[in-house]
Amino acid sequence: MTQLVQAGSSPKLIQLIREMQDYDLYDVLGQLGYRLTPQTRTIRFAEFARQQADWLQGMPPQTARTVQAIAQQFVLSGTDGLEDARLFQVPEIVRSGGLSALKLLGKPASVLQETKVRLFSA
Repeated sequence: MTQLVQAGSSPKLIQLIREMQDYDLYDVLGQLGYRLTPQTRTIRFAEFARQQADWLQGMPPQTARTVQAIAQQFVLSGTDGLEDARLFQVPEIVRSGGLSALKLLGKPASVLQETKVRLFSA
């Protein structure tokens, strides 16, 4: 993304011109640079939930709810939402258990990173 900006292109502008507002920049740039088939954020979330059902079921229930709330935030805001410093202030994430729930599985930063990896591999 940095190289695109330095070359005078805006990833967000590319997303707008290609009419891909329902897609994360990950998918927009993956299609542009690598000819990957893009998935909307909603489809990526649904595939994450389906493919990661066993992983989620192996967690304490409130941790699984928190991970799902984080993944749902991706549907609403894409990668930017996951990278936002206020992520753990989102009401749905707070209600599901937030950072305390993630600590049941390990370091919250590691759980968040693992969630992102699994979300983008869906």
